[in-house]
Amino acid sequence: MSLDCGRKPEYPSESGGDAGAMQHQVLFVLAADQLRLGAREHVLLVFAKEDSQSDAFWWACDRAGFRCNIARTPESAVECFLDNHHEIIVIDGRHSRYFEPEAICRMIRATKHSENTVILAVVPQKLPDQEEPSVLPLLCAGFSRRFVENSSVSACYNELIQIEHGEVRCQFKLRACNSVFTALEHCQEAVEITSEDHIIQYVNPAFERMMGYYRGELIGKELTELPKSDKNRADLLDTINTCIKKGKEWQGIYFARKKSGDNIQQQVKILPVIGQGGKIRHFVAIKRANTDNNNQVFKINKEDRCSVDHTQSECHSLRHRDRRKDSIDARSVGSRGSDAPSLQNRRYSSVARIHSMTIEAPITKVINIINAAQESSPVTVAEALDRVLEILRTTELYSPQLASKEDDPHTSDLVGGLMSDGLRRLSGNEYVFSKNMSQSQLAIPVTLKDVPPSIAEMLNDEERWEFNILDLEAATHKRPLTYLGLKIFTSFGVCDFLNCSEATLRSWLQLMEANYHSSNSYHNSTHAADVLHATAYFLRKERVKSSLDQLDEVAALIAATVHDVDHPGRTNSFLCNAGSELAILYNDTAVLESHHAALAFQLTIHDSKSNIFKNIDRNQFRTLRQAIIDMVLATEMTRHFEHVSKFVNSINKPMAAIEETSMS
Repeated sequence: MSLDCGRKPEYPSESGGDAGAMQHQVLFVLAADQLRLGAREHVLLVFAKEDSQSDAFWWACDRAGFRCNIARTPESAVECFLDNHHEIIVIDGRHSRYFEPEAICRMIRATKHSENTVILAVVPQKLPDQEEPSVLPLLCAGFSRRFVENSSVSACYNELIQIEHGEVRCQFKLRACNSVFTALEHCQEAVEITSEDHIIQYVNPAFERMMGYYRGELIGKELTELPKSDKNRADLLDTINTCIKKGKEWQGIYFARKKSGDNIQQQVKILPVIGQGGKIRHFVAIKRANTDNNNQVFKINKEDRCSVDHTQSECHSLRHRDRRKDSIDARSVGSRGSDAPSLQNRRYSSVARIHSMTIEAPITKVINIINAAQESSPVTVAEALDRVLEILRTTELYSPQLASKEDDPHTSDLVGGLMSDGLRRLSGNEYVFSKNMSQSQLAIPVTLKDVPPSIAEMLNDEERWEFNILDLEAATHKRPLTYLGLKIFTSFGVCDFLNCSEATLRSWLQLMEANYHSSNSYHNSTHAADVLHATAYFLRKERVKSSLDQLDEVAALIAATVHDVDHPGRTNSFLCNAGSELAILYNDTAVLESHHAALAFQLTIHDSKSNIFKNIDRNQFRTLRQAIIDMVLATEMTRHFEHVSKFVNSINKPMAAIEETSMS
C-alpha cells in the first residue's frame, strides 16, 4: 500500500485492547485471507486531513488485502486515479471547507476509465432530531453509494467487502465483455445478436462482409425491415420463430438476401439466450456461407436442437428435442481447425448437402467460391468481389459495353440500347421483368399501429400538399409506398370496400413495392408513393369528391400505386427502337403502361395472401379492373393533353349546369 502524504496510521483500538477484541481481530484477518481474490482490488482514499475515519478505511483495506492509495487534494486524486485505475474510490464528504466531494466525483467520472469504478461517499452522522437526507444529489453527482461516518475498522471492512462482492464483481463481468466482443470482431463466422423483439443490436465484421451492409445500417432495425430471399419455403420463418420462442435452438439451411440483392445460401444456427426473470432476452444467430468446399459444419447436440427433418422434405417437419444442460457440443465460434470431422459431422454434412443439392452450372460454382473467399477478406477486397459477382451474374459476359457515359449520356443510352435487346438478363435467363416473384421474399408486414413514432409523425401530415415524400423515403429506408399506402387506403376505407383484411392489404402493398426497381433514380416506389399522395389529395377535394363514387376512388388509389410497377427506367420509344420483348409483346403500343397494368393484376391474383380482390363479386371486379386499366393506360404521355381536357370538361360541365340552375 502507498500513501501520497502523511504517516502510516496506527491501528485503532476498537474495544479497549482486551483479549476478546484481539481474538475478533485475528478472526477478521483470517476471514479476509479466505476472501481475497487472485487479483486484489485497488482502493483510493480521498481525505483532505488524516483522522480516525481515514485511518479506519486504511486499516480495513489492509485487512481485506486491498492495495490502497491516499490523496489529499482533488488534483492529486484525479492524477492518482489516472495512474492506477482504482476499482473503489472513497471520498470524504463530511467537511466541504476542504473540497467539494461532488466536484471531485464529477472530475473522476469525466475521465475515460471511470465507468467501471465504484465511488463511495462518506457522509456525516445525522443528529437525532434531523431528517434523513436524500441520496439523490450524491447519485446525480456520480457516486455509487454512501457510507455514514463510522470509524470502526470492522464497519469499514464490511462495507468494502460488500462492495467487492457486489458492485465490483459485476463491473468485472462488464469489463470482460470487451474481451468477448474482441473475439466476435475477429470471428470468421457471421454473428448477429437481436433482442427478444428481433431488433438488431450487434453484427460482427464477418456479417458485414457476408451481407454487404455496414453495421450502422443495421443496428436498431427490426429483422422484418430487411429484404427476404424468395428461395425459402413460405412457412420457414414461422417454423423458426416457433422453435426459438420455445427456448430451443434452430439449425438448418436458410437463404438470405444481401444488400446488393443477391441471394446467399447459409448454414444458420440460432440460439435463444435466457436472461432476467428466466425469459428469453436475446437471440444469437451464427451464420456461415454454405458452399461445396465448405466442409466445416456446426456440430449438433442430438438432444439440444430444432433442425429440419431431411427425410421428410415434402412436409418439412421439425424435430424438437429437450435441452441437455450438462454437455457442450457446439464448436467454438472462432474455430477454423483442420481436424478430421467426426462421424456425426460427416453424417450431418452429407444430409445437409442432400437437402441443399441443386443442379449447378460451372459459373454458379465460381460464384460460390468467390462468396466463400469474401468471408475472410478485408472490406476493400470484399467490396471489389461484390462488383465481380454483380458482373458474373449477368449473361452478357461477352457483350460489348461503352467505356464511359459521362460525355454524352443520351447518346450512350441510345447506342447502348442498339447494342443489346434493352433488357438486362440475370443468371438462369430470368429477365428483370420477372412475372413470378412470390411474396415470400418480402418482409413480414407491420400493422399501422406498430409504425415507428418518427414515421407515424410524418404520416400525420400526409393530407397536406406540402408533405415531403423524400423525408418519408429516408425514414422508411426506401419503403415509403407500404407505409403511406397503409395510411391512405385506411383513411379511404379501401379494406371495407374490397371486403379484405388489413393483413391482405399490407401484403399487397409490400408486393407492389418490391416490384419497383430501387435502382431507378425516378421511376421507383418513392415516385409511386408521391403519385399516390397527390391522387389522395385531389380525391379529398370537394369538387372532385362530389363527381366520383367510392369505386372510382378505390380504382384511382390502386392505379396510382401500380401505375409504374416494374418500370425498367427506359421510355416506350427506347424499348420500341431497341426491339425489346415488351415492345414486341404489346405491338409498340403503350408498351410500359400495358405492362404495368398486366403485371399488377398477375402479381395480385398469384397469391391468395395478397389478393385484395378475392372477396368482391365478379361484376364489381370487372368494373373495378377496367377502371384501373383505363387509368394506368392514361398515364401514357402521348395522350396526356387529351385526357386532361376530358377531365376538365367532366368537372366543369356539371358545375356549370348547377350554377345555371341556381341563378334561374
